[in-house]
Amino acid sequence: MIVQKETQKRSLRQQSIYLLPNLFTLSALFAGFYGVVQAMNGHFKIAAVAVFIAMILDGLDGRVARLTHSQSEFGAQLDSLSDMVSFGVAPALISYTWMLHDFGKLGWSVAFIYCACAALRLALFNTMIGTADKRWFIGIPSPTAAALVTGLVWISYDNKLVNFTYMPYVCLFITAFAGISMVVQIKFWSFKEINIRRKVPFFGMLIVLAALIALMWSPSFMLFGFFVLYSLSGYVLAAMHYLKKSPTPPSQDTDAAQ
Repeated sequence: MIVQKETQKRSLRQQSIYLLPNLFTLSALFAGFYGVVQAMNGHFKIAAVAVFIAMILDGLDGRVARLTHSQSEFGAQLDSLSDMVSFGVAPALISYTWMLHDFGKLGWSVAFIYCACAALRLALFNTMIGTADKRWFIGIPSPTAAALVTGLVWISYDNKLVNFTYMPYVCLFITAFAGISMVVQIKFWSFKEINIRRKVPFFGMLIVLAALIALMWSPSFMLFGFFVLYSLSGYVLAAMHYLKKSPTPPSQDTDAAQ
């Protein structure tokens, strides 16, 4: 009887979950779901902001888990499923209901390509945990891709660019670019080498202060601009690396040629 009670207690402990980090994860999931609902109702700016809120909550759940020593396999799996909804399904549906539906089959095809690439990116990330170089991401993370798609929506409403003639084509390109960039085999800096506890020059603090002020003035412009530059950085580094490796053509003797 005592052995049976101990077995039941052990089973209950195995089935229990940590509340605090999973609460942040579920909040991120709700923000992504809320973004889809608002896009269906035609409130696209609210939908875009909801995805950015999901990004913030997604960045907090892992840190909260580490600070409270409450990491678990359940939390990791829940976080991956939440990312798929908030940064895979939600941006695809928001871009489709916003602009891509005007393209017919091409529109929903591009939206699905983005969604499928997000699923592939998350699956690849899960298989590389513990083996990949923490300094680099292979392909842009799914939150970055979501920021590209929904950031375009946000900045369009803040700067009255919604009625711009070529905006549907811009949305089509950004959605396709964000999707492909998630699965492209190119390295992107992960920022994990930054140590906030390390001392920095006083001038560095002024730069951070200026960036915060600019972010307060125009959050949509600053955030969208940052994620665009970050998404291009990997391609620039890859191109520079390729040019360094490419052999220089042998110089020809002008006299011999003559």
